[in-house]
Amino acid sequence: MPDIGKKLPPLKGLTGDGSELKLASLKGQWLVVYFYPKDSTPGCTTEAKDFRDLYPAFRKRHAQIIGVSRDSQKSHANFASKQELPFPLVSDADETWCRAFDVIHEKVLYGKRFMGIVRSTFLIDPEGRLAAEWRGVKVSGHAQAVLDAIPAA
Repeated sequence: MPDIGKKLPPLKGLTGDGSELKLASLKGQWLVVYFYPKDSTPGCTTEAKDFRDLYPAFRKRHAQIIGVSRDSQKSHANFASKQELPFPLVSDADETWCRAFDVIHEKVLYGKRFMGIVRSTFLIDPEGRLAAEWRGVKVSGHAQAVLDAIPAA
């Protein structure tokens, strides 16, 4: 994982609509990359809807949003369609993005331990450098906090 101020690795991935998304192609604008555990679960749905509802404000600040989870392209397509998400969701089944951002960690659910995505968000500046990060995110108010971290255009 790059440190604040450092450039990100050249990542690419497939989105729910089957197109390839390359981080490098988004240079020149602010970029929000948020990692979430699973499509169509309550917390992840709320988070996606919060980013969706603030999307026009993000675009006014010349920012793009990308959601990332280990779900399949088909799952992403269904989730994005159902929630009317205006931004892409990257399918990271091989965990390339998750490892690059160091978001896979041991979690405990109902006493069982497993490796899963820790809800995290990363803000990348127009030069492709990591500007800010939020780890162990609580959903309530998070999308607004990320928006507030981006300078007004």
